[in-house]
Amino acid sequence: MFRTLAMALVVSTSTLAAPAATDGGTPPLSQADINNILYSIGFNFGDRVAKDFVLSKAEVAELQKGIGDGASGGKARVAAADYMPKVQQLVQARASAKQEIEKTKAAAEKKKSEAFLTKMGAEKGALKSDSGLILFHTKEGSGPSPAPTDTVSVHYKGTLIDGTEFDSSYKRGQPTEFPLNGVIKCWTEGVGKMKVGGKAKLICPSAIAYGDAGAGGQIPGGATLIFEVELLSIKGK
Repeated sequence: MFRTLAMALVVSTSTLAAPAATDGGTPPLSQADINNILYSIGFNFGDRVAKDFVLSKAEVAELQKGIGDGASGGKARVAAADYMPKVQQLVQARASAKQEIEKTKAAAEKKKSEAFLTKMGAEKGALKSDSGLILFHTKEGSGPSPAPTDTVSVHYKGTLIDGTEFDSSYKRGQPTEFPLNGVIKCWTEGVGKMKVGGKAKLICPSAIAYGDAGAGGQIPGGATLIFEVELLSIKGK
Protein backbone atom coordinates (compact mmCIF):
# COMPACT_ATOMS: atom_id res chain seq x y z
CA MET A 1 0.00 0.00 0.00
CA PHE A 2 2.82 2.40 0.91
CA ARG A 3 4.59 1.58 -2.34
CA THR A 4 1.42 2.57 -4.22
CA LEU A 5 1.24 5.87 -2.37
CA ALA A 6 4.91 6.55 -2.94
CA MET A 7 4.59 5.87 -6.67
CA ALA A 8 1.58 8.19 -6.87
CA LEU A 9 3.57 10.98 -5.28
CA VAL A 10 6.57 10.38 -7.55
CA VAL A 11 4.38 10.57 -10.66
CA SER A 12 2.60 13.69 -9.44
CA THR A 13 5.72 15.53 -8.37
CA SER A 14 7.67 14.57 -11.49
CA THR A 15 4.87 16.04 -13.58
CA LEU A 16 5.00 19.19 -11.50
CA ALA A 17 8.77 19.45 -11.92
CA ALA A 18 8.66 19.12 -15.72
CA PRO A 19 9.70 22.40 -17.45
CA ALA A 20 6.83 24.36 -18.94
CA ALA A 21 6.82 24.66 -22.72
CA THR A 22 7.61 28.18 -23.82
CA ASP A 23 7.85 27.73 -27.58
CA GLY A 24 4.70 25.71 -28.26
CA GLY A 25 2.19 28.29 -27.17
CA THR A 26 1.59 26.78 -23.71
CA PRO A 27 1.74 29.50 -21.06
CA PRO A 28 3.83 28.89 -17.93
CA LEU A 29 2.07 27.79 -14.78
CA SER A 30 0.70 30.56 -12.62
CA GLN A 31 1.20 30.48 -8.87
CA ALA A 32 -2.51 29.67 -8.52
CA ASP A 33 -2.00 26.65 -10.82
CA ILE A 34 0.98 25.50 -8.73
CA ASN A 35 -0.96 25.95 -5.50
CA ASN A 36 -3.86 23.88 -6.84
CA ILE A 37 -1.53 21.16 -8.14
CA LEU A 38 0.21 20.91 -4.78
CA TYR A 39 -3.13 20.84 -2.99
CA SER A 40 -4.40 18.04 -5.26
CA ILE A 41 -1.25 15.99 -4.60
CA GLY A 42 -1.73 16.42 -0.87
CA PHE A 43 -5.46 15.69 -1.08
CA ASN A 44 -5.00 12.48 -3.10
CA PHE A 45 -2.28 11.28 -0.73
CA GLY A 46 -4.41 12.05 2.33
CA ASP A 47 -7.49 10.43 0.78
CA ARG A 48 -5.62 7.19 0.12
CA VAL A 49 -4.10 7.07 3.59
CA ALA A 50 -7.44 7.83 5.25
CA LYS A 51 -9.18 5.01 3.37
CA ASP A 52 -6.59 2.49 4.57
CA PHE A 53 -6.06 3.73 8.11
CA VAL A 54 -9.43 5.22 9.27
CA LEU A 55 -7.75 8.26 10.84
CA SER A 56 -9.07 10.32 13.72
CA LYS A 57 -8.73 14.12 13.65
CA ALA A 58 -5.72 13.92 15.98
CA GLU A 59 -4.08 11.34 13.71
CA VAL A 60 -4.72 13.51 10.65
CA ALA A 61 -2.89 16.29 12.49
CA GLU A 62 0.12 13.98 13.02
CA LEU A 63 0.13 13.07 9.33
CA GLN A 64 0.05 16.76 8.42
CA LYS A 65 2.98 17.46 10.75
CA GLY A 66 5.02 14.72 9.12
CA ILE A 67 4.27 15.98 5.61
CA GLY A 68 5.00 19.55 6.65
CA ASP A 69 8.33 18.71 8.30
CA GLY A 70 9.43 16.60 5.35
CA ALA A 71 8.36 19.10 2.70
CA SER A 72 10.01 22.04 4.48
CA GLY A 73 13.33 20.26 5.01
CA GLY A 74 12.83 20.04 8.76
CA LYS A 75 14.32 17.41 11.04
CA ALA A 76 12.30 14.24 11.44
CA ARG A 77 10.88 13.74 14.93
CA VAL A 78 11.48 9.99 14.67
CA ALA A 79 13.48 7.77 12.33
CA ALA A 80 11.10 6.30 9.76
CA ALA A 81 13.20 3.12 9.53
CA ASP A 82 12.46 2.38 13.19
CA TYR A 83 8.72 2.33 12.54
CA MET A 84 8.50 0.69 9.13
CA PRO A 85 8.32 -2.83 10.69
CA LYS A 86 5.19 -1.68 12.56
CA VAL A 87 3.40 -0.31 9.50
CA GLN A 88 1.85 -3.64 8.55
CA GLN A 89 0.70 -4.13 12.13
CA LEU A 90 -1.16 -0.81 11.96
CA VAL A 91 -2.59 -1.60 8.52
CA GLN A 92 -4.01 -4.89 9.77
CA ALA A 93 -5.47 -3.34 12.93
CA ARG A 94 -7.13 -0.53 11.00
CA ALA A 95 -8.39 -2.92 8.30
CA SER A 96 -10.26 -4.85 10.99
CA ALA A 97 -11.67 -1.63 12.42
CA LYS A 98 -12.72 -0.51 8.95
CA GLN A 99 -14.52 -3.80 8.31
CA GLU A 100 -16.50 -3.40 11.53
CA ILE A 101 -17.46 0.17 10.60
CA GLU A 102 -18.57 -0.92 7.11
CA LYS A 103 -20.50 -3.87 8.56
CA THR A 104 -22.37 -1.56 10.94
CA LYS A 105 -23.16 0.92 8.15
CA ALA A 106 -24.38 -1.87 5.84
CA ALA A 107 -26.67 -3.23 8.56
CA ALA A 108 -28.15 0.24 9.08
CA GLU A 109 -28.66 0.65 5.32
CA LYS A 110 -30.47 -2.69 5.09
CA LYS A 111 -32.65 -1.77 8.04
CA LYS A 112 -33.54 1.50 6.30
CA SER A 113 -34.59 -0.45 3.20
CA GLU A 114 -36.98 -2.83 4.96
CA ALA A 115 -40.02 -0.55 4.93
CA PHE A 116 -39.36 0.43 1.31
CA LEU A 117 -39.17 -3.20 0.18
CA THR A 118 -42.36 -4.07 2.06
CA LYS A 119 -44.18 -1.13 0.46
CA MET A 120 -42.97 -1.88 -3.08
CA GLY A 121 -43.76 -5.57 -2.74
CA ALA A 122 -47.37 -4.73 -1.87
CA GLU A 123 -47.94 -2.40 -4.84
CA LYS A 124 -50.16 -3.37 -7.74
CA GLY A 125 -48.30 -5.23 -10.46
CA ALA A 126 -45.36 -6.22 -8.24
CA LEU A 127 -43.83 -9.59 -9.10
CA LYS A 128 -41.81 -10.97 -6.20
CA SER A 129 -39.33 -13.81 -6.38
CA ASP A 130 -37.67 -15.97 -3.73
CA SER A 131 -34.38 -14.12 -4.27
CA GLY A 132 -35.94 -10.87 -3.04
CA LEU A 133 -36.28 -9.30 -6.49
CA ILE A 134 -39.36 -7.13 -6.99
CA LEU A 135 -40.16 -6.53 -10.66
CA PHE A 136 -42.69 -4.28 -12.37
CA HIS A 137 -43.30 -4.59 -16.11
CA THR A 138 -43.92 -0.99 -17.19
CA LYS A 139 -44.12 -1.88 -20.89
CA GLU A 140 -44.61 -5.39 -22.22
CA GLY A 141 -42.18 -6.44 -24.94
CA SER A 142 -43.04 -8.61 -27.92
CA GLY A 143 -39.67 -10.18 -28.67
CA PRO A 144 -37.84 -13.13 -27.11
CA SER A 145 -36.55 -13.29 -23.53
CA PRO A 146 -32.79 -13.63 -22.97
CA ALA A 147 -31.08 -16.64 -21.43
CA PRO A 148 -28.38 -16.06 -18.78
CA THR A 149 -25.69 -16.85 -21.37
CA ASP A 150 -27.00 -14.27 -23.86
CA THR A 151 -25.47 -10.85 -24.46
CA VAL A 152 -28.05 -8.08 -24.26
CA SER A 153 -28.26 -4.41 -25.20
CA VAL A 154 -30.13 -2.21 -22.75
CA HIS A 155 -30.82 1.35 -21.73
CA TYR A 156 -31.15 1.89 -18.00
CA LYS A 157 -31.13 4.27 -15.06
CA GLY A 158 -30.08 3.31 -11.53
CA THR A 159 -31.06 5.09 -8.32
CA LEU A 160 -30.93 4.59 -4.55
CA ILE A 161 -34.20 4.41 -2.63
CA ASP A 162 -33.95 8.14 -1.82
CA GLY A 163 -33.92 8.95 -5.54
CA THR A 164 -30.17 9.61 -5.85
CA GLU A 165 -29.10 8.63 -9.36
CA PHE A 166 -25.78 6.78 -9.55
CA ASP A 167 -25.73 5.65 -13.18
CA SER A 168 -27.59 6.18 -16.46
CA SER A 169 -26.93 4.96 -19.99
CA TYR A 170 -29.50 7.53 -21.14
CA LYS A 171 -27.28 10.35 -19.91
CA ARG A 172 -24.27 8.81 -21.66
CA GLY A 173 -26.30 8.81 -24.87
CA GLN A 174 -25.73 5.18 -25.79
CA PRO A 175 -27.04 1.80 -24.65
CA THR A 176 -24.94 -0.70 -22.73
CA GLU A 177 -24.14 -4.21 -23.95
CA PHE A 178 -23.10 -7.04 -21.62
CA PRO A 179 -23.39 -10.81 -21.05
CA LEU A 180 -26.38 -11.33 -18.77
CA ASN A 181 -24.53 -13.77 -16.51
CA GLY A 182 -21.72 -11.23 -15.99
CA VAL A 183 -23.69 -8.68 -13.93
CA ILE A 184 -25.35 -8.58 -10.51
CA LYS A 185 -27.83 -11.39 -9.74
CA CYS A 186 -30.76 -8.98 -9.74
CA TRP A 187 -30.06 -8.09 -13.37
CA THR A 188 -29.45 -11.67 -14.47
CA GLU A 189 -32.80 -12.70 -13.03
CA GLY A 190 -34.81 -9.54 -13.71
CA VAL A 191 -33.74 -8.86 -17.31
CA GLY A 192 -34.18 -12.58 -17.98
CA LYS A 193 -37.88 -12.13 -17.23
CA MET A 194 -38.22 -9.34 -19.82
CA LYS A 195 -38.89 -9.52 -23.56
CA VAL A 196 -37.16 -7.47 -26.24
CA GLY A 197 -38.91 -4.13 -26.61
CA GLY A 198 -40.11 -4.20 -23.02
CA LYS A 199 -39.39 -1.92 -20.09
CA ALA A 200 -39.31 -2.85 -16.41
CA LYS A 201 -38.45 -1.55 -12.98
CA LEU A 202 -36.20 -3.81 -10.91
CA ILE A 203 -36.07 -3.41 -7.14
CA CYS A 204 -32.85 -5.07 -6.00
CA PRO A 205 -32.16 -5.80 -2.31
CA SER A 206 -28.46 -5.69 -1.44
CA ALA A 207 -28.21 -9.49 -1.27
CA ILE A 208 -28.70 -9.68 -5.05
CA ALA A 209 -27.00 -6.36 -5.82
CA TYR A 210 -23.65 -5.26 -4.34
CA GLY A 211 -23.97 -6.74 -0.86
CA ASP A 212 -22.36 -5.24 2.23
CA ALA A 213 -19.40 -3.92 0.23
CA GLY A 214 -21.35 -1.51 -1.98
CA ALA A 215 -19.72 -0.27 -5.18
CA GLY A 216 -17.81 2.65 -6.64
CA GLY A 217 -18.22 4.99 -3.69
CA GLN A 218 -21.72 5.88 -4.91
CA ILE A 219 -23.53 2.74 -3.77
CA PRO A 220 -23.37 2.22 0.01
CA GLY A 221 -22.93 -1.23 1.48
CA GLY A 222 -26.31 -2.85 2.15
CA ALA A 223 -28.12 -0.55 -0.29
CA THR A 224 -31.31 -1.53 -2.08
CA LEU A 225 -31.17 -0.37 -5.70
CA ILE A 226 -33.81 0.63 -8.23
CA PHE A 227 -33.22 0.13 -11.95
CA GLU A 228 -35.42 1.26 -14.81
CA VAL A 229 -34.44 -1.02 -17.68
CA GLU A 230 -35.33 -1.09 -21.38
CA LEU A 231 -34.35 -4.31 -23.18
CA LEU A 232 -33.37 -3.25 -26.70
CA SER A 233 -32.01 -6.45 -28.22
CA ILE A 234 -30.38 -9.82 -27.70
CA LYS A 235 -27.20 -10.37 -29.66
CA GLY A 236 -27.71 -12.92 -32.39
CA LYS A 237 -31.49 -13.09 -31.97
